[in-house]
Amino acid sequence: MEQHTLKGSVNKILNILKESDSVEVSSDIIMKASALISSRPQTKNRHTIPTVSTKYSVIKLPANNEDEPVFEINVIVDPVSRGAQKVGSIISVLSQVLNANINVYLNCVDKNSDMPVKSFYRFVLEPEVIFDKSGHLSPDPIAKFSNMPTSPLLTQILHVPDNWLVESVASPYDLDNIRLEDVEMGVYSRYELEYLLLEGHCYDSVNMNPPRGLQMTLGTKSNPVVVDTIVMANLGYFQMKANPGAWMLRLRQGPSADIYDIISHEGSDRSPNSMDIKVMISSFRSHIIKVKVAKKPGKQSANVLGDDDAENKGLWNSITSSFSSGSPDKSTDETINIFSVASGHLYERFLRIMMLSVLKHTKSPVKFWFLKNYLSPTFKDFLPIMAQEYKFQYELVEYKWPRWLHQQTEKQRTIWGYKILFLDVLFPLDVKKIIFVDADQVVRADMKELVDLDLGGAPYAYTPFCESRKEMDGFRFWKQGYWKTHLQGRRYHISALYVVDLKRFRKVAAGDRLRGQYQALSQDPNSLSNLDQDLPNNMIHQVSIKSLPQEWLWCETWCDDISKKSAKTIDLCNNPLTKEAKLTAAMRIVGEWKDYDNEIKNLQIKQSEHEDKIFNYETLSKESKTHIEL
Repeated sequence: MEQHTLKGSVNKILNILKESDSVEVSSDIIMKASALISSRPQTKNRHTIPTVSTKYSVIKLPANNEDEPVFEINVIVDPVSRGAQKVGSIISVLSQVLNANINVYLNCVDKNSDMPVKSFYRFVLEPEVIFDKSGHLSPDPIAKFSNMPTSPLLTQILHVPDNWLVESVASPYDLDNIRLEDVEMGVYSRYELEYLLLEGHCYDSVNMNPPRGLQMTLGTKSNPVVVDTIVMANLGYFQMKANPGAWMLRLRQGPSADIYDIISHEGSDRSPNSMDIKVMISSFRSHIIKVKVAKKPGKQSANVLGDDDAENKGLWNSITSSFSSGSPDKSTDETINIFSVASGHLYERFLRIMMLSVLKHTKSPVKFWFLKNYLSPTFKDFLPIMAQEYKFQYELVEYKWPRWLHQQTEKQRTIWGYKILFLDVLFPLDVKKIIFVDADQVVRADMKELVDLDLGGAPYAYTPFCESRKEMDGFRFWKQGYWKTHLQGRRYHISALYVVDLKRFRKVAAGDRLRGQYQALSQDPNSLSNLDQDLPNNMIHQVSIKSLPQEWLWCETWCDDISKKSAKTIDLCNNPLTKEAKLTAAMRIVGEWKDYDNEIKNLQIKQSEHEDKIFNYETLSKESKTHIEL
């Protein structure tokens, strides 16, 4: 023990004490110091900054009071990196709230392949309590941007902790397309924290593999199923939306609860051996649970996903083979589910017209599903008005991009990822089939035809790219190079319209396979240029695609004029030759587009006048109100 202590700490402490003139060196002092140090083992290595010149490349922020204990904070950053932009606001706040000497060392890289500064960051953290002009406590912390460039097109994005779901709730501006020179008094917006995520990982206690297809529910005693989800094969991951309070995590009633038992769990507020998992959401920090399950006696050969159509052929063949026999799974619910995404006021305008075109031609009840993450407050406010006018249902869905899955830095590519990567977990488990329709599309047929279409055992169906406009042959990238070899004579499919059999999609683990392939390819910036369609086309040998008839998607860029007469949907594809604006193209190509647009505008004007009347009525005197009512 003596030798161990001498070697580990005594000599180092002795040298430090000898350098100090104010402390008398004794064996008692060394023993006490050694005991204190050994009781607090070092978890992280300390790094000393080498002696460098501080004349030109160091920003020094001195402490506020040198007479009190002073923190020493040293920061080494590349001044034009994304990390430096984020940490700048944090350093500013620390310099105000801590008595600290802060040294910021600027460590530049020699060369950058492109312009490194593309974003401006502000950290929403007030250094002190803020009061308004009247002396009341300021209701919200804010991030304020000043001296911004006025001519470039800017996009406002919020970066939040991994377990936060935040939405914009108030802004009349198009936050995707901000040009400050067109705005008189600046742009403002307000965000709200809507949900805190409960995340977890689930494994089979016998083989430690994720139980593929296992369904879990989160609820309360009075309402056992508030949200539900399936366990991904990717790391056994699952996530559920929650709010502060007490929740119960259970296996979903049905095959999941019949086949599996919960064996143990970590991170909950109940005994690890309890079958019901009680979770307290009592902090804004991430809450992650680890769950182990095991199959019940006699259920070792049972499958949560049920008997597969190709059980005897193995998983590989069950995914890649197509079946010509058998009728499609007809749900007793006749509601047609349409899924779409949009971001920015222009695409939301297209989206409203797409919805109207679907409703004009589809006789069955329609329910629209929209990705909530990117919708503007203006669109969300107008949705219930449009739903009441045209008698349709709608639901806003959202899913937080998992922290372990490679993140995209561009907003458009992130939206493409949401279109394809989370189809198995984005919708409630009772939704059997979903049809994705791009926002910039006009429908001319009854969507019931797509619902009744037999997908032949494939989990989804896409329309192939049209090849009848010969002058565009030079732009058909799938006819050469990698894609020509990979597809082996198969068609390259476009992602503007596709049908997903969610029951089949989950059964063959298509979502898990797509995410696995995405994780492998997305690290390379040269891969997945068109993420939402390159990924399913690249996986065509593992996850089969049913080709829809060509008339289900016509676009002027790739299809000749003759085929337009039989088109069931018209998509406003970008034209690499003309670079024509989509709004101009819509009015020129789609004859009914202006009528739809005017119909929506009239509804907006009508609603605006109605709101003005309500406002004027509420501000009238009591006598005037009585007179109007009489």
